[in-house]
Amino acid sequence: MALKLVFCGTPEFAVPSFQALLEAGHDVPLVVTQPDKPVGRKAEMQAPPVKRAAEAHGIPVIQPEKIKQNEGFRQQLERIRPDAIIVVAYGRIIPKWMLELPRFGNINLHGSLLPKYRGAAPIQWAVANGETVTGVTTMRLDEGLDTGPMLLAEKQWIAPEETAADLFESLADIGAKLMVKTLHGLDCGTVTPVEQNHLEATQAPILKREDGLIDFSRTAQQIYNRWRGFQPWPGAYTTLRGKKFIAHALKPAHAVTASPGELIGDAGRLFVGCADGTAIELLEVQAEGKRRMTAAEFLRGFQVRSGERLG
Repeated sequence: MALKLVFCGTPEFAVPSFQALLEAGHDVPLVVTQPDKPVGRKAEMQAPPVKRAAEAHGIPVIQPEKIKQNEGFRQQLERIRPDAIIVVAYGRIIPKWMLELPRFGNINLHGSLLPKYRGAAPIQWAVANGETVTGVTTMRLDEGLDTGPMLLAEKQWIAPEETAADLFESLADIGAKLMVKTLHGLDCGTVTPVEQNHLEATQAPILKREDGLIDFSRTAQQIYNRWRGFQPWPGAYTTLRGKKFIAHALKPAHAVTASPGELIGDAGRLFVGCADGTAIELLEVQAEGKRRMTAAEFLRGFQVRSGERLG
């Protein structure tokens, strides 16, 4: 049976869920997304991916700056009387009045297997922490941060070289199918909310620029996992001779001996020591004020001194 839905979402991760709901025959009379943002050096205003997708289907879009005490927005949703409000990476706290409005509540797609990795960056932190399995969970939102009862979940393996950017794509597609399945189950009465075990909860806080700072007291594998998790932002960076030095691509190295932070250039290859006798190979780097380049290109124009250190 077709349900009447309001869809709240902003980035590319939310688009597959939006498309899947339309393809499943649901009625989506309104899409809610974040305001357009300035992008790039010229600060040109750019519409969120969900807005562009909605406009392609001729569906009305609103972009309220605030929603908690927005009476006009509240009246608009009350007139629609949706069966459910779908929330996928919208980026705003949902107020109580909105949680209580639809008969099926506000259904959220979260990028982890709850209660693990509650918070703004579950996909990134799962990869950064070296997890080998993650997934998506549909849940009914409550007033807490990702604390509401769970509906359905789907596991996904994390490949050893997979980055957060890679995982975003696969989880978005898996989550889209799971959202359609969840709504069907709620409508048929075959899906029942299950409370989370709050004692098992872990956090996935919003990423900060300093999360990308490489700490060479970690092992090579830990540094590599954090690099994978923090793609495309904040990436991985350190300092060289007092200036910022970005590691665009790296991997654990073998049979390389160096103390933590020690930089070694060898036959066009660039290595740096890490904790416990491990090392990483820097494959693509960017010195401050320079372009991105391979390690071999960098070494052709830069003489690594004996005992030189990063950080």
